[in-house]
Amino acid sequence: MAKLTDSQVKEYIRLVSDEGWAVIPDVIEDELIAEIENSLADLVERLNIKPSDNLFEGAKTTRAYNLLAYGKTFEKIPIQDDILKVVEGVLGNGLLVSSLSSIAIGPGEKAQPIHSDDQLIPIPKPHPPIICNTMWAISDFTEENGATRLIPKTHLEDHSPDPFKSYETIPAVMDRGSVLVWVGSLWHGGGANQTNETRTGIAMNYCAGYIRQQENQQLGIPLETIKGFPKKLQQLVGFSIYNGLVGHIEKKNPAKFLFSEDVEANLIWDYGSSAN
Repeated sequence: MAKLTDSQVKEYIRLVSDEGWAVIPDVIEDELIAEIENSLADLVERLNIKPSDNLFEGAKTTRAYNLLAYGKTFEKIPIQDDILKVVEGVLGNGLLVSSLSSIAIGPGEKAQPIHSDDQLIPIPKPHPPIICNTMWAISDFTEENGATRLIPKTHLEDHSPDPFKSYETIPAVMDRGSVLVWVGSLWHGGGANQTNETRTGIAMNYCAGYIRQQENQQLGIPLETIKGFPKKLQQLVGFSIYNGLVGHIEKKNPAKFLFSEDVEANLIWDYGSSAN
């Protein structure tokens, strides 16, 4: 599968900036999608995961959280190069994994309330991007089976949506192996599933390096597991320093606590100019 060119990456970043969202078609290899699908099925069965019973998560939607704690397959998702380039173009360098979960919308599920992913963060709107989320299509996303509903350009609004109101939306229709990217302030929600098949997606969510992560990566994932992550993934889950300052421990890089040897910190006090 051909990698995205620099011009394609720039165009997707522009679309997310202007419209609030973009679909990157057929960007994930079939082999990885099948591997994720099988790993998810095994995990849901092993942990006996059942749907919740609330309006937001859905009564017929199965969600598996904290996926990085559950195997090598899921470690490949946050560092997929093409998608990460687009997200870094939205959030800048030093971003973090905010959460990694699966969302399987079952037959008969109702539409999720329209919301923005940053509306619990008490800062004025509009604001620079602080959250950039992605949805990997593990199955085809259609208007009938619950494709994510979006309201373009609402990331530019000065307020968040009312989850108890109805809004005109468009479906993010995409084929299996495609990825939806959207900025966290965009108004959106999962669609209703009016078919007899389950719509499965991976919610791979990122945040700027100065924002608290949705899932507590440092406590939710065993240190021994993190030690086995690729270096880039260790940085993405929080064993890094943002902008030469945020996240240090006694002026040391937190990655030092994963290894016995010293890890360079490049702190702002040392006139460092970039995050580790």
